[in-house]
Amino acid sequence: MSVNQTKIRVIGVIHLLPLPGTPWGDQELSVVLERALVDARALKAGGIQTAILENFGDAPFQQASVEPHIIACMTLIAQAIKNETGLELGINVLRNDAKSALAIAMAVGAEFIRVNIHTGAAWTDQGLIQGNAYQTLLYRKQLGTSVEIAADILVKHASSAGNWKLLDAAKDTLLRGGASSLIITGAATGAEVNWADIKALKQALPTAKVWIGSGMTPDLLSQAKGLVDAVIVGTFFHQNGDIELPLSVERVRSFMERC
Repeated sequence: MSVNQTKIRVIGVIHLLPLPGTPWGDQELSVVLERALVDARALKAGGIQTAILENFGDAPFQQASVEPHIIACMTLIAQAIKNETGLELGINVLRNDAKSALAIAMAVGAEFIRVNIHTGAAWTDQGLIQGNAYQTLLYRKQLGTSVEIAADILVKHASSAGNWKLLDAAKDTLLRGGASSLIITGAATGAEVNWADIKALKQALPTAKVWIGSGMTPDLLSQAKGLVDAVIVGTFFHQNGDIELPLSVERVRSFMERC
């Protein structure tokens, strides 16, 4: 069940401000870009090597495909981050636009995409969202890219349609959906995971790559080490733990010193 690693992989999150053309997007793209670069610099300076770029500020999100300008904006920002910081990137196009994420990832040389609902279906604030692993895998093949798929299992801010159990959903996502990594979250952004669920998952699928996707703090690192392959840290890295504020180099550095 244990993960053979001396130091756990830490993945930061760059939460984009609302992009132009979205309900709260009242700032120019240059402002959104500069804030993203500020956050990317903070992650790099604090010792992070990998970050997920996501259009967090665009809520309420599109249920299906985002509009073309979102793809264009995120591609420009992702490339700027890569050029300046050299961070490895994951791309998450919210709420569940895996094809757009793949297109961006292929264009900028990102390592993976995050897909909130890769298999199955879930009731969300956007209504019912259905996973489409077939189309995602097919599109990846068409693009000729090796970008990996990190897929959420019973994702936060959602209720599973059909009352799937975590282990059943994980098996389908990994074995039938072809996901590279499984992301386990709490009920909402910043919420702690159920550690018993993760232990049970690792016992049932010992070779699966499991990431924690919410609620990580330095105090929880001891539980994560030796159990999961990576932790995604979003809320904690923001100044005062306030997701509306920029990322804090000091918080990133203090977290990394305990890894």
